[in-house]
Amino acid sequence: MNKKKPIQMPDTLIIIFGVVLLASLLTYLIPMGKFDTAEVSFTNSQGEEEKKTVLDPATFQYETGEDGNPVREGIPLFQSGGETGILNYVFEGMVSGDKWGSAVGVVAFILIIGGAFGIIMRTKAIDQGIMKVIDKTKGSEVLIIPVMFGVFSLGGAVFGMGEEAIAFALILVPIMIRLGYDSITAIMITYTATQIGFAASWMNPFGVAIAQGISGVPVLSAAPFRIVMWVVFTLFGLWYTYRYASKVKKSPTASLAYQSDEHFRSQNGKTSLEANFTAGHMLVVAALFAGLAWIIWGVVAHAYFIPEIATQFFVIGLAAGIIGVLFKLNNMKINDIAEGFTEGAKDLLPAALVVGMAKGIVLVLGGDSPDSPSVLNTILNNAGGLADQFPAALSAWFMLLFQSIFNFFIVSGSGQAALTMPLMAPLADLAGVTRQVAVIAFQLGDGLTNIIVPTSAALMGTLGAARVSWTVWVKHIWKFQVMLFLLASTFVLAASFMNLQ
Repeated sequence: MNKKKPIQMPDTLIIIFGVVLLASLLTYLIPMGKFDTAEVSFTNSQGEEEKKTVLDPATFQYETGEDGNPVREGIPLFQSGGETGILNYVFEGMVSGDKWGSAVGVVAFILIIGGAFGIIMRTKAIDQGIMKVIDKTKGSEVLIIPVMFGVFSLGGAVFGMGEEAIAFALILVPIMIRLGYDSITAIMITYTATQIGFAASWMNPFGVAIAQGISGVPVLSAAPFRIVMWVVFTLFGLWYTYRYASKVKKSPTASLAYQSDEHFRSQNGKTSLEANFTAGHMLVVAALFAGLAWIIWGVVAHAYFIPEIATQFFVIGLAAGIIGVLFKLNNMKINDIAEGFTEGAKDLLPAALVVGMAKGIVLVLGGDSPDSPSVLNTILNNAGGLADQFPAALSAWFMLLFQSIFNFFIVSGSGQAALTMPLMAPLADLAGVTRQVAVIAFQLGDGLTNIIVPTSAALMGTLGAARVSWTVWVKHIWKFQVMLFLLASTFVLAASFMNLQ
């Protein structure tokens, strides 16, 4: 009897291409629209005045042709002169934006992090450090999961930690596999934890603080409600992660990442079970943690972002390479620094490609600028207009649903806040929902869906570091994602019924 062959899930790049085709179809069906923009000022969480360019929801208008009818332009198959056609989405997506964000800045960021850790891995300091950790934590290694999950969730809540999880995944994936878990467990305690903290935060400067400022709500207000929310979400995420990790520990083949984790298991096999953690290895690890402390200080104290953090990681890698050569770690020579950087960048190249191609989806829809005609602006205006058509509590829930879906296109927390909150805040007034509730709906919808959308550069970078494909990740995470949405719905409805101010 012939066995049925399992259905093979399409690769992430194939899925993105399918979405690009769907987006191109929408350009023939939905007319383009635009908003006027204005600059608003608000006091940020540091007590400083901050300015943000936002759309004016009352100014939406369709782009019209000579006959006065709304234009459904329809994107062509190919465009010259640097314009975007369907087949241009790869190149235009890769080079879009600037060094401060998606796509070109994030692509460079991912490659530099990969290169830096390629040098670090060439020294074998991480391998030897893992053995030292295992040796020192025998009998108490189970504490790694709750401690790490809590720390990363707090990082997401306090300073909006996200892209930094890529680097930590590179460190923790081999550790967790050596401890008998899998790469998915490592992703859960790093990236997933940061996004739970990001979503449920009471002080995240890139999400809740900007959304409150734009909405005219006192920045950092309603903190007690959000602190309770953060605790509940963090404990729920920890429970789910711990339950999954325990299952994998008992039966390693139950892991969806069992095959891809073979790369790390084979590396384990090449490493002596006897820890040989020398002074040189210790210096590399010290340089790594000193660099990470420098990054955290820079983000918190000086709002360092992609350009600064990328350079800091490069410095960490360079320092590790110099130490490796001086101490002859793994017989390193000067050219091994360059080779390690190249190999490390190559490992994260697929994740960088996904980031660029995913940005192409937004470009096909006309881009994310509110004052330029696009299909995305029309979708934003029409979906936002539905929010005041329901009873107050249901309107609040619809805002959560809308923000969750819209996050597929605009993953940046501050970017989504600038686009959606000027629309949602006045609609909340019309629907009988407080603006504070609208901010709750925004932060939960924005943050939690970062855990699954392939347009999230931080997610794809972390998956690339763990060698887990997005399709495998979706198989694992979709049930958890549904549970998170139900929990988020509960908090949004509770805030609505409480008339949270």
